[in-house]
Amino acid sequence: MKIQASAEDYLEAIWVLTQNGAKARATDLAAHMGFAKPTISIIVKKFKDNGYLTIEDERYITLTEKGAEIAKRVHQRHTLLSQVLMAIGVSEKQAYEDACKLEHAISEETFECIQRFFKKVKKG
Repeated sequence: MKIQASAEDYLEAIWVLTQNGAKARATDLAAHMGFAKPTISIIVKKFKDNGYLTIEDERYITLTEKGAEIAKRVHQRHTLLSQVLMAIGVSEKQAYEDACKLEHAISEETFECIQRFFKKVKKG
């Protein structure tokens, strides 16, 4: 299922915030992404209604399997593309910004080819 790039970014942010057993609420997501809490609350409700996350006790956000799958894929793309861009000389800040755009724009085939190529280059 294809969802919008902005939705992928929200899911990735939730995934990042909840790693290592951490818990996140809408306020944490708003602070992380730089948006107002009411905006985030609307988005969180839509994601909940569409089965991407659940709201636990005390308003903690938990990704469902469906939401986590998307979030992990986007995060993997973001991380690798940032590394590739930095490896060719792009500054860290610019690499992260550009990777955020690229992660949504390239096909799975292209990403897999970049991934294989970068692994070879790093080995060798």
